Formats: sequence, C-alpha cells, structure tokens
Amino acid sequence: MMELLKTMSVTEVRKKTFSLLADKQLQVEEVYLLEGLGRILAKSVTSPHDVPEFNRSTVDGYAVKAADTFGASDGIPAMLTKKGEVHMGMEANVTLGEGECVYVPTGGMLPPGANAMVMVEYVEDLDDSTLLVQQSVSPGANVLRKGEDLEKEETIFCKGHRLRPQDIGLLAGMGFQKVLVFEPPKVAVISTGDELISPEEDLSPGKIIDMNTYSLSAALQEDGFHVIGRSVVKDDMATLQQTLRDYIKQADIILISGGSSMGEYDITKKTIDSMGKPGAVVHGMSVKPGKPTIVGMAEGVLMIGLPGQPVSALVVYHLLMKPLLWKLTGNNTITPTVSGELTVNIPSAPGREHYVMVTLQEEDGRWKVSPQHGKSGMLSMMGRSHGMVRIPVNQEGLSKGDRVDVILF
Repeated sequence: MMELLKTMSVTEVRKKTFSLLADKQLQVEEVYLLEGLGRILAKSVTSPHDVPEFNRSTVDGYAVKAADTFGASDGIPAMLTKKGEVHMGMEANVTLGEGECVYVPTGGMLPPGANAMVMVEYVEDLDDSTLLVQQSVSPGANVLRKGEDLEKEETIFCKGHRLRPQDIGLLAGMGFQKVLVFEPPKVAVISTGDELISPEEDLSPGKIIDMNTYSLSAALQEDGFHVIGRSVVKDDMATLQQTLRDYIKQADIILISGGSSMGEYDITKKTIDSMGKPGAVVHGMSVKPGKPTIVGMAEGVLMIGLPGQPVSALVVYHLLMKPLLWKLTGNNTITPTVSGELTVNIPSAPGREHYVMVTLQEEDGRWKVSPQHGKSGMLSMMGRSHGMVRIPVNQEGLSKGDRVDVILF
C-alpha cells in the first residue's frame, strides 16, 4: 500500500533537520593562511597590534602643524621652513616645531609634532629652505592615526566568518600565518535510478546520464563541505543499503537523489528506515519544486532524500544544506540578493512555498526579472538562470511590475 506524503513547512523541516544534528560538534584544525580561503573560522580573530602602528600619511606631501596653515590660500600662502624628509619604511627621526614642515611620502611615518598633511599639489618651493603652502588643512587631514583602522585586541573576524580573498590579505597584513577553522562536514552523494549511467558510459535509448551527483557535489564544494564520494545505484533496496553502509563509516551527511517520490518504487524512505533508528522523520516538504523530500538519520549519520529531478534537487539543497552548514558553524554569510521588477505574471497555488528560476536583465539602470519556463527535470533551466524568486506559502502568485528579491546563485 502506498504511503501518503505527510508534508511539513520548510521551517518545520529545517527544525527537524537541525535537531538531528543538535549534538554534532565539528572538529577544528589549524591551516596555513592560503589554505583557509573559503573555510569557516572556528575562533574569533583579534588584532595583535594597532593598525596602523604609527601615525601614517595617506598622501605625498608635507607634514605640518595644522595651525600653521590656517588662512593659507593661493593669494596669501603660509611660509614654512623645510626640515628634511621621512623615507619609506624608516622611522621619522625629526621632530616638527612651529612653522616647520617635513616631506613624507604616502604611507610614511608622520614625525612627532605633526598632526596633518598638505598634498604636494598645494605647495610651492620659494627657495631651498622655504615652502609656500597654498591650502589650509585641519588637524588629522590626510593622516591615518595610530589604531584608527584597528586597535590592539579589537575583533577582526568573529567565529563563524567564512574567509574571503580580502580577508586573507588583511590577516596576512596583520602578521598571521595560520588560522583555526572548522573541518568541513563530510558528505557523500548518491543518485538512484535504473535509468542512470555515468558520463563515460555510452548513451542508449531509455538511459539518462547522471547529473545530480555532479551538480550537488559542485554545490557542496562551493559552500565549504567535503565530498567524500559519489555513487550511482540502481533502484534496488539491497544495493542502496550496502552503499549507505559503506558511506556511513566515513560520512557525516549522505544526500540521496531519486527514489523519494510517492509510489511503489519509493525505496529511499524504506531504506533509510531499515538502516536504524530514528529512520526517516520527514517525508514531504511544502515546497515547489521539491515536495518529496525526506530527512532521516541512522547510526548518527544524517540522510536527506532529494527529488531526482535536477532543478528540484538543487532547490532543496539550497533550502536545507546551506542553512545546516550555517547552523553547525555559526556562519553568518549573507545570502546575496538583487531587487528587480517582474516582467510577467507568475501564478502560484497557495499552500506551499514556490521557488521560480529567473533571469536578470538591466534596463535603464534597473533590473528586470523574467521567469525561466520549464519543468523540474530540465537542468538547463537552472543553468540559464541567475537566481530564484520565492513566493510565500499563502500567496497566489506574483504580478507583472511587482518588486521582487532574487536569491542569486
């Protein structure tokens, strides 16, 4: 007898998923800085010293006492006595007195007694020892003060921050050589179906080349998971059981695409239930596409059954796996979105969240949002899309001209 799907909301499914891994603690490892790119910090990072460590010029010009320039202009310049120069990478070894100035290059150290910089564009040599200043500057002008960027022991990045290229540069500039990061959760990816073959096999009538293990593995790698294996298995419970047993020994999470829809060939839920308690705790999610979603656990390993349709599988991946990683690591990544105007009506039946693949086109400085039409089995639809638009559970579609937020891929 067929078992009906008992759908839950996306929020309820996430709570169920999170609860299964409530006691999961990711291991921590120390890696060299460049190896930390894309990894998530396991410990907050604080500045070991002030940045900058000294008062620094932000322009090529002359260090002055600001009060000595007050009232200066092209017609009535201030006359200051030159008192040497500061060389890049060297400590300023001259102290500035009233009516004096010192040449300092961009990034150079301000000499004691100076509190502002005048750019070279606003000065003129009167003679070898006298400088005409043609612009008034205020205290702090063109100067980066000690600790103005970062103070010693100030938090640079919080635990849970995912390291970007600019972050690696900043940490290097602070003198860091290594960082503490979470070890990525280990994930295995399985596609089920008698019709599936691998890309290197010859395509024959009735067969379909596996896409899901590739698209899902790529998404996992991009988001910071560690893919430990990919497998394509037939719609056979014993074969799937053995594949799960092999992966359970080394994985934290197993994704299974296919075999999750309602019907006599629904083997994913039966197989998860057969692997041990608690088995499947979710069988159906109120979302389009992606309704036949399964979530379960056996032997401490989280198992998520995704629809076999490529677009549906990736939509569910975005709804569950990204938030799961954020939950495990405390990651505070902001999902990139773009606001735009719908070019056509998008119908939707109330009762479940609806995600629509869309493309973006700029017109007159504004984004126009157009849905990509196609069925959930068409991976090319997601390949052509720039993102997706969410239609809330109780909303009957969207209208042409509506402002919508596009969740970017």
